[in-house]
Amino acid sequence: MATKKIITVFGATGAQGGSVVKSILGDAKMKEAWTVRGVTRDTSKPSAKALESLGAETVAADLNDAASVKAAIKGSYAVFGVTNYWEKQSKEAEFQQGKAMADGAKEAGVQHFVWSSLPNVTKLSNGALTGVEHFDSKAQVEEYLRESGIPSSFFMPGFYMSNLPGGMFRQQPTGEYAFSLPIPGSSPIPLFDSEDDTGKFVKGILLNREKVLGKRILAASRYYTCDEIVELFKQTFPESGKNAKYNELPHTVFKGAMISFGRSEFAAEELLQNMRLLNEFGYYGGEPLEESKEILEEPATTWEEYMKKAKAFAELK
Repeated sequence: MATKKIITVFGATGAQGGSVVKSILGDAKMKEAWTVRGVTRDTSKPSAKALESLGAETVAADLNDAASVKAAIKGSYAVFGVTNYWEKQSKEAEFQQGKAMADGAKEAGVQHFVWSSLPNVTKLSNGALTGVEHFDSKAQVEEYLRESGIPSSFFMPGFYMSNLPGGMFRQQPTGEYAFSLPIPGSSPIPLFDSEDDTGKFVKGILLNREKVLGKRILAASRYYTCDEIVELFKQTFPESGKNAKYNELPHTVFKGAMISFGRSEFAAEELLQNMRLLNEFGYYGGEPLEESKEILEEPATTWEEYMKKAKAFAELK
């Protein structure tokens, strides 16, 4: 029997990493060819044990400890790297975490590094939006990987559908539902189901290595306007959603809401600029999604499908 290739998956108990683990181990052919090594800080926690029950090996490592990261990667053919900016809210800290993974991959001779990246908003906006640090820091890691010569592909997750139900799209005190953002209703949003679809895209990247090396894979179902998101909600839940509407919030109101939810002034401005990106420059700079979706074996989750499984919408009719 041929030796299985090892893919080391960082953030294995999170939304993106967990989706990659489940997708590979849930595919009989992939499971025959690959060993999945899930990286987490604590291999004793229930979420890590759940991965082991699927057939994953789990190893402990801390992204802030470069030595533990290198040890986790050793012997790997591929790596899926992802970071969480919001844990420390530091552009520099996120870059150092990504750099630790890249350096570990280079030392280990990794043949395919799949980096969870995002566009550099400062560059995309020609300096108009300089505060979207959780995009720019990931883009900085992408640049480092390209310069390092590590064979890499760049997975670019879209706007999380999970941000909408119960959050940006919620029931108002009047009982009606409203979707509220500080941008016009015509703004296009590339919606993405991170928990179910990250694995679909990463599996496609692994299976099409030669085709996607050096490329960005834009991971989203499709572009939906804010108005269209509400209209599809009405169609999906005709009784509960009949009076649903889209609210374009003034920028000051949006920032105030973010601060009331516990965000700092700095983070509130970052999130406002993140929303402005959608309308003013495009989440992916207006790039089409069709070519990226050609690598998929299973279709990406639509907004209509996601609404029907969202816990916050579970009781709606």
